[in-house]
Amino acid sequence: MADLFEEKARDWDTNEMITALSSGIGSAIVERIPLNYEMAVMDFGAGTGLISAHLAPHVNNITAVDVSESMLEKLAAKPELQGKVEVCCQDILEEPLNREFDLIVSAMALHHVEDTEKLFRRFADILRPGGRVALADLDKEDGTFHPADVEGVFHHGFERDALESLMREQGFTDIRFTTAHVVNKEEGEYPIFLVTASYG
Repeated sequence: MADLFEEKARDWDTNEMITALSSGIGSAIVERIPLNYEMAVMDFGAGTGLISAHLAPHVNNITAVDVSESMLEKLAAKPELQGKVEVCCQDILEEPLNREFDLIVSAMALHHVEDTEKLFRRFADILRPGGRVALADLDKEDGTFHPADVEGVFHHGFERDALESLMREQGFTDIRFTTAHVVNKEEGEYPIFLVTASYG
């Protein structure tokens, strides 16, 4: 599988839009999810670990999952994540993880997954009873958030009602949306939702 983020990984953490976005999402997760040191956490689409870095002080361990080896190399090199975060370069839709989690977090990864329903089934499979998700992504937009020629984008954001329905079909409950951040670009404003939910 081609690493679509190999070039972007080099200066990902110095991009002001990305760091502001990650800070907004990370803060929203910490605010809305009661974290503790007993929790096993998966960061789906973990990238360079910007979200994991927000959670690491509050939890025991994080499994950082991504299909970009170059992004995960950046994450693994960060001193503040040493001994706290385990990296896993794997497409969990094709090759499921053989472990369970109390919490699954994700920031801006859902729109890179073509089969959203299958992804939520996979999340349900690996969550312990009473486990939670905290997932952030774009509200439905007109396709201008990403450059027209970018690869690996399957959704121009999501309608909240439609996503809630899909999650309910997969057994998620207590589904709540909030706006975690707004990205301002020349093309316009792009709200970023955070959806939290319980399973089982």
